[in-house]
Amino acid sequence: MRAPTLSSTQFAIFGAMLIAISYGLARFAFGLFVPQMRTALDLSPYVIGIIGALPLISFLLATAVAPLATDYLGARNAAVLSGAFGVGGLGLISQAPNALLLGAGVFACGICTGLMMPALTAAMQAMVKRSMHGRVSSVMNAGTSIGVIVAVPTVLFMVGAWRIAYLSFAVCAAIGVMGAWLFLPSVSRIVPANAAPPAPFKELPWSRLCRLSLFAFVMGFVSSAYWIFAPDLAVNLGNLAPGDTGWLWLAVGIAGLGGAVVADLADRNNPPITHALMLMMLAASLSLLAASPSQPLLAAFSALVFGLAYMSLTGLYLMTGIRLLPGRLSAGPVLPFMAVSLGQATGSPAVGGLVNIFGYADAFSMFAALGILVAILSPFYPGHIEQQDEEEPEEATGLQAAYDNQLQNDEGEPLEEPAEDEAEKPAASSGS
Repeated sequence: MRAPTLSSTQFAIFGAMLIAISYGLARFAFGLFVPQMRTALDLSPYVIGIIGALPLISFLLATAVAPLATDYLGARNAAVLSGAFGVGGLGLISQAPNALLLGAGVFACGICTGLMMPALTAAMQAMVKRSMHGRVSSVMNAGTSIGVIVAVPTVLFMVGAWRIAYLSFAVCAAIGVMGAWLFLPSVSRIVPANAAPPAPFKELPWSRLCRLSLFAFVMGFVSSAYWIFAPDLAVNLGNLAPGDTGWLWLAVGIAGLGGAVVADLADRNNPPITHALMLMMLAASLSLLAASPSQPLLAAFSALVFGLAYMSLTGLYLMTGIRLLPGRLSAGPVLPFMAVSLGQATGSPAVGGLVNIFGYADAFSMFAALGILVAILSPFYPGHIEQQDEEEPEEATGLQAAYDNQLQNDEGEPLEEPAEDEAEKPAASSGS
């Protein structure tokens, strides 16, 4: 079956919807419902901690095999498989009678998250012009914010109805599966005619990829303080009502939509400058919340700053990974997304230990200082993105180019090495 043709804008919006389901609903919404789940299932904080680590483990496992799965299954089938795990995981959570089945559902949701973005980037290779890959990737990545925005009202207005909320999430995931089957191309071993052949592994820009992964790891490490402990900080130091912490996440989601513009910002100001700016904003959001947790407006403003900075940085990492691996689009998101997740997994216990020793304000200040330090090192972030996009070189123009194009061999192909030698003779004669 041939997929209907989508324009670049339509594909970006459709991809953002799938990311909203797989990232926003299947992954980040879980933390919002933990208090209700813990009470309903009588779970201890230790058990909740173990369950909370399961989607990270399954996400890393799924992300590691996603490029191979996408190449073998094709973009459409990989996305459908991802959505199927989402439907099953969200449905299982909605009906979970105990910690075991709840953990199984959360684990399945992590697989859904890990498979979706590589499947979408593979589809993008076939459906979107390469000059638009960066912008489309950033718009899709901002879909996470849409999912968070959708999830937050269910926490605020459906208190105690977490099972109904997750059942509705499962229905949304099922609609996403049908959409993926209808609109994504079934590309697998077929490579688009205008796609550059992938470079051998030994010729990949490993230095740039390593630097990208290190920056992504540290960003995930620093951001874990806000994702995990920002609501607790606002409740314990700012006397914010526990039920009102959802408004912070709503602010994060709304501001995160601004991450969709990161492609244009990075291309215009180059990636190191964009990275430094956004990481400084991320650190500022931690400092602002730690300094004024009792001020609701300042706390909400810190959430807005955090949401914009976090989504912009993940979009930048995604775009850089794709452009560093132009012939391996499904592998582009793997390294940075795994690095961010590993950073969050490492940062969560670290910030928890610092909170126990020094308190919330000092712990957040330490993480903010680390973010500022890494922002200062941003000149080492992998170069100008446009230097990596060499699949569509512009034709040379001008008088000299017009003359060079006249030098052809018997097959009508432009001369390579002899062109320089022969060009000198006419140049000399024309000057006489």
